[in-house]
Amino acid sequence: MKKHKLPIILMFVSPALLCYLLVFFYPTIRTTFMSFFNIKNIMDGVHKWEFVGLDNYIAIWKSDLFVQSMINFIKIWFFGGIIVFVIAMLMSVILTSGIKGKSFFRAVIYLPNVVSAVAMGTMWIQYVYNPKYGLFKTLFEFLGLENLAAIKWTTPDNIFWAMLIAFNFGMVGYFMLIYISGIERIPATFYEAATLEGANIFVKFYRITLPLLKGVIKTTLVLWTISDVGFFVWSQVFSMLNPVPGTVTPMVYMYQSIFGNNMIVTDRNVGLGATVGVLLMVIVVIVFALTNLLIKEEDVEF
Repeated sequence: MKKHKLPIILMFVSPALLCYLLVFFYPTIRTTFMSFFNIKNIMDGVHKWEFVGLDNYIAIWKSDLFVQSMINFIKIWFFGGIIVFVIAMLMSVILTSGIKGKSFFRAVIYLPNVVSAVAMGTMWIQYVYNPKYGLFKTLFEFLGLENLAAIKWTTPDNIFWAMLIAFNFGMVGYFMLIYISGIERIPATFYEAATLEGANIFVKFYRITLPLLKGVIKTTLVLWTISDVGFFVWSQVFSMLNPVPGTVTPMVYMYQSIFGNNMIVTDRNVGLGATVGVLLMVIVVIVFALTNLLIKEEDVEF
């Protein structure tokens, strides 16, 4: 690189580098530093912080509520991920198969993503899960499934699955669009050649579509993990005042540790919340590393 080009390169790189340092790097370092202190109020100066070493990292695992939040997080990631990815992939394959009304169906499936999560959650609670006139009750009664119609979806025993169903309903459209963009990049000649050789739709999917979508699947796994790590609004909608254990996620626990004052979390400790933040960041990094390690992309140019 010629020396006279260095100032030009720095001029173009500096805004992005500055944003990265201010918006990501500095908060990350500060949050990690805070996780080693007991901090009563987020506005406290550094001179009021009490150094506790690794005590916060030990304390979170002794908290039943935090352990429950991690269990909820894993269940959302695993069960929710399977449901969302399977349905999103199925919808994307159908919509790229040449059916009529593709734009209409794509817009309808994606529509929940343009509606506020608060509005969507309220709609599910009031009009879908309502035990008197909700959609599920009416539908199951019409089908003669009395046991399913009698389920009280928003009781503490069922509220996690009710929340998960509602959350997945909104996420399918988002990942469907990502898969559609990946499928549309695959040349049509690949499918035409497979058709001439007698391959059916399932063979085409497993031999062409799925292998050439590995890069997209890796991206969606990381995006899904990030969206689960930030799972907060839906929990708040389904248990507004005092968190119900079935709806608590690590992000909710972190918020309650920093700002909360309710019947479940009464002792504020900003350092404890920072510890949860560090743990969530590590989870995202681990998932990113594992997806790159386990899912290898073939060197195929198309």
